[in-house]
Amino acid sequence: MRAISQNSFGGPDVLRTIEIPRPEPGPGEVLVRVAATSVNPADWKVRAGHVLLGDPPFTLGFDVSGTVAALGSGVTGFAVGEEVFGMVFGRFGAYAEYVVAQAESLVRKPEALDHVHAAALPSAATTAWQALAGLRAGERVLIHAAAGGVGHLAVQIAVARAAEVLGTARADNHEFLLGLGASELIDYRATDFTTVVRDVDMVLDLVGGSYGARSLRVLRPQGRYVDALGSDAEGDPRYVRFYVEPSGADLREIVALIDAGRLRVEVARVLSLAEVAEAHRISESGRVRGKIVLVPWGAA
Repeated sequence: MRAISQNSFGGPDVLRTIEIPRPEPGPGEVLVRVAATSVNPADWKVRAGHVLLGDPPFTLGFDVSGTVAALGSGVTGFAVGEEVFGMVFGRFGAYAEYVVAQAESLVRKPEALDHVHAAALPSAATTAWQALAGLRAGERVLIHAAAGGVGHLAVQIAVARAAEVLGTARADNHEFLLGLGASELIDYRATDFTTVVRDVDMVLDLVGGSYGARSLRVLRPQGRYVDALGSDAEGDPRYVRFYVEPSGADLREIVALIDAGRLRVEVARVLSLAEVAEAHRISESGRVRGKIVLVPWGAA
């Protein structure tokens, strides 16, 4: 089968197509024929060596939507030929024609969701869902990078939980985010959010770095600052460092929101895995509204 691999850390050009044997599912695992995967910021950070997954070679891709090709021993609840989607963790990711995933991290793909949009959801939606787990109705939440892959889903999940949503985003994304239910938006290129925002109950920081200490200034004394990337706010008692965990149970809750018409995923571009280097360049620009999706060679 074909897969994307890299022999060294570096820029997008280290990614290359190789031929490798098709994997076999072990106990508790499912072999999925990949219909689509997506690009997350973690992908290019791992590729470049900023986030360590181990030494190359390895295959990236934390999201998958596709068809069950084989079941490992002990797997129940799925059948060969069934359409599924979910998260993949490990050195052999979904930038490939087939991938092995833990059965507990997969769920059935709803008929209303095509593979492209299903592949855009797992990592980003699960991150948003888990990061906002403590958000209560009536609270004010500030979401940084609100139009991004995780951010635009977090806006909708927060709205579904009856929170008041504020966000930082470029001005050309404000109309989009208002349509998703955001109440107040700040163009970070023109306005320092600390001068116009006050008394929020939660900050979801999808930017990190110097946004941390600045975010603490707009947070209530008993508020929560949830950091998904690493920032200069570490050490404050309100600081929470967040890491996503694959969860089929959470994905089923997310599917329920989709079925109810309360959550949709924005797909910015669909590219072939043959164009994976270009997809990484676009992702690294930081100017993507929603998600970039990759489909197998020749299927774009």
